[in-house]
Amino acid sequence: MPYPIAIDPDKVGEYPAMVYAGGGYFFDEVLEYRVWCYPEHKAKNIDHNDGESDNCHCFATYQEALEFADNTQNAERPIALVRQLEWIDQPSRGIYIHNKGERLTEWRPEWLERGARTMNDISQFLQKNS
Repeated sequence: MPYPIAIDPDKVGEYPAMVYAGGGYFFDEVLEYRVWCYPEHKAKNIDHNDGESDNCHCFATYQEALEFADNTQNAERPIALVRQLEWIDQPSRGIYIHNKGERLTEWRPEWLERGARTMNDISQFLQKNS
């Protein structure tokens, strides 16, 4: 399955570098794909973020991010920056909390294969897992 294109390609690279990492079970929108490079590894110094972070390179598509990562020394594998408007928090095993509000988080791209959240996904998840 091809991964979704960023919801607004004109905003790619404008999101905060520091966000949550993982979690939530559901996503609403893909904002961008990120490739992190670390200066201690002397990675190529290409700035796609207008100076926000020398280490984060942002792309509208997963394929662009993957190509960059494959051709850049010491680059990490691409990750997706997603927006969650509703998500599940799991503070401990078997405990699930339904949250609402805007949350930006970095996800492994394969988690996108489940597809964006639909209207009844969270209620069905909670019913199934309670």
